[in-house]
Amino acid sequence: MTTKLKTLGPGLLFAGAAIGVSHLVQSTRAGADFGLGLIWALLLVNIFKYPFFQFGPRYATATGESLLDGYKKLGKGILSTYFILNIATMFTIQTAVTIVTAGLASSIFYNFNTLSFLGLSINSVQIWTLIILGICIVLLVYGKYKLLDKLMKIIVITLSISTVLAVSMALTNHPKPLSIKQILPIAPVEIVFLISFMGWMPAPIDVSVWQSLWAVEKQKTEKNYTTKTALFDFNVGFVSTIVLGLGFLTLGALVMYHSGETFSNSAAIFSSQLINMYTANLGSWAYLVIGIAAFTTMFSTTLTSLDASTRAMTKTSQLLFKKQTILNYSFWITIIVLGTLSIFLFFASEMGFLVKIATILSFITAPFYAIINFNLVCSKHMPKPWRPNKRLKFLSKLGIAFLGGFSIWYLITL
Repeated sequence: MTTKLKTLGPGLLFAGAAIGVSHLVQSTRAGADFGLGLIWALLLVNIFKYPFFQFGPRYATATGESLLDGYKKLGKGILSTYFILNIATMFTIQTAVTIVTAGLASSIFYNFNTLSFLGLSINSVQIWTLIILGICIVLLVYGKYKLLDKLMKIIVITLSISTVLAVSMALTNHPKPLSIKQILPIAPVEIVFLISFMGWMPAPIDVSVWQSLWAVEKQKTEKNYTTKTALFDFNVGFVSTIVLGLGFLTLGALVMYHSGETFSNSAAIFSSQLINMYTANLGSWAYLVIGIAAFTTMFSTTLTSLDASTRAMTKTSQLLFKKQTILNYSFWITIIVLGTLSIFLFFASEMGFLVKIATILSFITAPFYAIINFNLVCSKHMPKPWRPNKRLKFLSKLGIAFLGGFSIWYLITL
């Protein structure tokens, strides 16, 4: 058991990156607005995205190189397209996860609002955004992959226990049984939410690139991290995201559905509503515990997202331009942080809008990543023993049709 836990790494990093906005924000909103009516969407999008996420660690451990190396082998145009798409989405994604994290920190430290820093109260979302990004930079520059690997095991276990406990208590205290009738959104506003809900459930497909980069790093420190081990590691992380996604959706349904209350677009107010949702079922004693668990979840997403986006842009720059370039890790982490802060200044009070934009962008680009990941692992660049079998190929084709169909449906209903 200890050996298996030691070999876990990129799979839990995937869980840490995935269990964030998609769960704390989108799944909770889905439960609040539709009860249990969108379980079908949660399960379907996880099933159909599964192969394309799994191809990340599969390819990396079978070849010893990242998906980005594979993209270049498929054609420099594909890697260039990835570079452009990443530039277009990474700032919005990083801002979305950071602002939610800052909102949670602001809510937790609300009782310390008598303190101030540079004229702003300590519970200011702006101040917490600066603090969180500063901590992330220090951890990533000095701690690097090893720290991420160790930290994520603790975070995912803590989150899983707290979420299961919260759902159990909420079910116990709920007087009426919930309807499991499934709902297909029809109104334009509902369709927009459905697409944004599936966009980051459990995560954008380009996170598969992050997975491959982490898997390559893991192999450098863990000799026993084989393709078979990597797939087990990934499956543990992936199943965790599904279970916790169902947990947050159920919490939203139990506490918010038909309550007449709606979630705010303000990061600080939404975070307070989110934590109060837990404490309403567990008791006021749990406010700090649940608040820390929720903050830790979002902090892990902020941290892993910043690390992975930086790694991805660094690697892409090296492949597109030259091995030794000024576009290194330090350069890209600086650019991403500055871009995040710039967007934050304009959308600080519109967290809901920001999350919606980020998740929709992720969903409509999903077919592109699904197709190139599938083509890569089925190509001559992938060792034959580790190419997907017939069942996985069939599921992949269904997934491409599903993601493409929903993207077209969304675009024609705009």
